[in-house]
Amino acid sequence: MTVALKSYEAAPKSSRAEKVRKVVSPGGIEAWLVEDYAVPLVAVEFAFKGGASQDPLGKAGAANLLAGLLDEGAGPYDSEGFHRALDEDAIEISFSAHRDNFHGRMQTLSRNVPRAFELLRLAVNEARLDAEPFDRVRAQISAGLRREANEPDHVASRVFREISYAGHPYGLPARGDLDTLHALDRDDLLDLRGKVLARESLKIAVVGAIDAPALAARLDEAFGALPRASLIAPTPAAVFKGVGERIVAEVDVPQSTIRFGRPGLERADPDFFAAMVVNHVLGGGVFSARLFREVREKRGLAYSVYSQILTYDHGAMVYGGTSTKNERAAESMAVIKEEIASLAADGPSEEELEKAKKYLIGSYALRFDTSTKIAAQLLALQTDGFGVEHLDARNAIIAAVTMDDARRAARRLFGDGELLVAVAGRPDGM
Repeated sequence: MTVALKSYEAAPKSSRAEKVRKVVSPGGIEAWLVEDYAVPLVAVEFAFKGGASQDPLGKAGAANLLAGLLDEGAGPYDSEGFHRALDEDAIEISFSAHRDNFHGRMQTLSRNVPRAFELLRLAVNEARLDAEPFDRVRAQISAGLRREANEPDHVASRVFREISYAGHPYGLPARGDLDTLHALDRDDLLDLRGKVLARESLKIAVVGAIDAPALAARLDEAFGALPRASLIAPTPAAVFKGVGERIVAEVDVPQSTIRFGRPGLERADPDFFAAMVVNHVLGGGVFSARLFREVREKRGLAYSVYSQILTYDHGAMVYGGTSTKNERAAESMAVIKEEIASLAADGPSEEELEKAKKYLIGSYALRFDTSTKIAAQLLALQTDGFGVEHLDARNAIIAAVTMDDARRAARRLFGDGELLVAVAGRPDGM
């Protein structure tokens, strides 16, 4: 693909990539660092390979529960003592389990860096997983699941995922369900922690008022005692299923919540960025998107409608949704399918293509306007398999997308226009 920049596609005056320094600790732990002394803060984002996809068989929600417990007591501190220690120095530490990765983050004032990294070390290496917080956090998750059990958004999304990735870890609920949560015990979490938290797959991004030598020492302090190699099980390729099916989960509400999708293009696919542009034309969440124009503005069928490309380490999908009156659900879905079929057949117009590229390029800077956002973006690049050079190359790649690229990506992305559709409500005619 030849890069031909237009006026709005000009290269940035300063390189983002050249601001990133790769720091390697004496123990061999690598982090991407952006030094920034504008404010006396340090933001740390990190991830281990293996998230909810590593939940034990029949025990979905294990990784999510583990993430909720790592800051609920560690080392000499019980749950109350650990949170008091964080609060005393205005330190934030939290964890979350995504599908493919187990994430952590820390934020602290620069003057509290030694204390913050010590508490992070305890959470990562010596979380206690005591009985009281174990039962309390599990009960909190269970209460949330009960609240959502009859919420249309949750029901439609759950049904869609269960069918689209049936028989695969991606098809299971990341937070588990009431049965799997109560099947978990402390040994399950200890076993999962031993498999996932390892230096081999660790990715780290740091932004703020800290230099490379100081960071290198802190990296070994926080993560150096972890096992070198992870013991995660290989995740099979996820095959999207159910294209052409419509499933209705009856919920007694006046509106139907719709989720729709089909297989997508993975991050490493040569047409991925062209597909990203095409999806923006379809339903990228802006007023100019086709779905917004046709579903909301012209027909008043829904307040919100969107589409996106979801990518995982072992699969990808085009995924979208809307909510509308039960009596207009079939009409809404017909309009959505018509727009997808039109894009698959003809691709976008020249005007749509240029507007989409301009928006995707211009809005990219908004991902880098705070230290925490920068750290999150640097970590996402690492976990997605991109090098630091992508910080500068990304906009040029989008600018280079031609009409031929867009039409080819649209054909590949939308194929015959058939979708898996999951609806929660009482939709007429569906």
